[in-house]
Amino acid sequence: MNIKYDKKKNILLIIVAALLLLYVIGNYNNFIDKLLFLPGIIIGITFHEAAHGYVSHWLGDPTPQNQGRLSLNPLAHIDPMGFIALLLVGFGWGKPVMIDPRYYKKPKRDELLVSLAGVTTNLIIAIIFAIIQILIIDTGFAYSLGASWNVINTIIQYIVFVNLVLMCFNLLPIPPLDGFSVLTQIFDLRKYDWYYKIYSNGFFILMLLVFIGALDGFLDKSVTFFYYNIMRAVLNII
Repeated sequence: MNIKYDKKKNILLIIVAALLLLYVIGNYNNFIDKLLFLPGIIIGITFHEAAHGYVSHWLGDPTPQNQGRLSLNPLAHIDPMGFIALLLVGFGWGKPVMIDPRYYKKPKRDELLVSLAGVTTNLIIAIIFAIIQILIIDTGFAYSLGASWNVINTIIQYIVFVNLVLMCFNLLPIPPLDGFSVLTQIFDLRKYDWYYKIYSNGFFILMLLVFIGALDGFLDKSVTFFYYNIMRAVLNII
């Protein structure tokens, strides 16, 4: 039996099950809205995690390549729980890329670059699609698309939104998110005894904060801030 095939099949089944669940507990419009949300999730997670892998690879680490993470195939990067969380609560995560800093020439600098790669890529994608959206409108191409422009426009907006959510969410200073890795490299947190306790329990801390809604205010304000400032900047440039 092909293990890799079964793994991909299980992920697809989880995605289908999540969509069916949304359809059952919601209404038709909600289901359609979630479908339009999917491209943003797939693009955001795939490029975020692939960026970690490629940067680590370029810095001399063969681990991502050995684990099949140097790919833009979404199935290589989607974490089922993180994917469903993005669908249901609006923010989530991908499958973490494993790295081995022993291969780096300058471990502290290179780990920092790898940690920043994912969120930087999400920001770039958000900016690119914001530019695409404005160009389609300004050139009048939107009118030639007719009624389909409403669907296309919604998908583009969701791609911008999801990538900003992934960027802001992953910048939170909570393990295993990128923000904690960035702080670890800048302030050399591994020299403190409490680092390992927090790191080993980071996922449970994160889930607790998500469950009690402690992150909602931060994410709403930060995503809104970046969204309107990116759109403003794009409009000024174009």
